[in-house]
Amino acid sequence: MSIPAIQVSNLHKYFGEHEVLKGIDFRVDQSQVVCVIGPSGSGKSTLLRCVNRLEEPTSGKILVEGIDITDPETDLDAVRSRIGMVFQQFNLFPHMNVLGNLCAAQRRVKRRSKDEAVEIARRNLAKVGLADRENVYPAHLSGGQQQRVAIARALSMDPDMMLFDEPTSALDPELVGDVLAIMKNLASEGMTMMVVTHEMGFAREVGDRLVFMDDGVIVEEGDPRAVLSDPQHQRTQAFLSKVL
Repeated sequence: MSIPAIQVSNLHKYFGEHEVLKGIDFRVDQSQVVCVIGPSGSGKSTLLRCVNRLEEPTSGKILVEGIDITDPETDLDAVRSRIGMVFQQFNLFPHMNVLGNLCAAQRRVKRRSKDEAVEIARRNLAKVGLADRENVYPAHLSGGQQQRVAIARALSMDPDMMLFDEPTSALDPELVGDVLAIMKNLASEGMTMMVVTHEMGFAREVGDRLVFMDDGVIVEEGDPRAVLSDPQHQRTQAFLSKVL
C-alpha cells in the first residue's frame, strides 16, 4: 500500500471563536483526483489551504507524502515545493510578461539557470495551449488565459500534486471549458489532484472520489457518479437539488 499523497487526521480550525473545520479526516491517494463540493462557508477552501499550511491548523495532523507538515521541525518550504496551487484569482505578477511569471519562482526557489527555466516554462505553456503568448502581459490576457498561465506556472515547479481552489469560479462561462480541459489532461497523465469546485460535470467525469462538506464536516463521500445520482444524506440531497 503506497503512502497517501495527503492524509488529514482530526483537523480543527478556528477563526477566533468560530470553528470552521470540526475534526476532519480526509485522504487523497497517489494519482487520485478528489473533488470537494459544498455550499459557501462549508470549510472547503480552508481545508485545502491547511493542506499546504497557507492556513495554520488549530489542531490535528496533516501528512503530505508521509511528512507531518504540522510538526514545527518540518522544512515547510521543501514540502511546499512538491505542491502546486492554483487559486480562484490568478495571482500573476502584472509587471512581468507570461514567460517572466513562469520563470521567477523556478529561478528563486528551484535555483534553475535562466535557460533551463525558460525551456521548462515554454514546455508548460505549450501544454496549456499558450505557446504564442509568452511575451504578453497578464492585463492583455482573458481570465481563462490567465488561469491557464497560472496552471503552467504551478507545473513549471514539477509538483507531485496539484491543489485547485475553485479555479473556474472567477471565469466567464465560455472560458471555463478551456481550463477544465487542461485539468482533465493532467488527471489522465496521473497527476494527484485535490479540487474544490462547483463544476459537477468535471467531478462526475474526472473525479475518483467526491467529498461533500457542510458546516465544517464531511457529510458524505464516495464515487462521484454514485454521490451525484443517488446522494444518501439529506444535506447532500438538498445541496445537489439546488446545483444540478
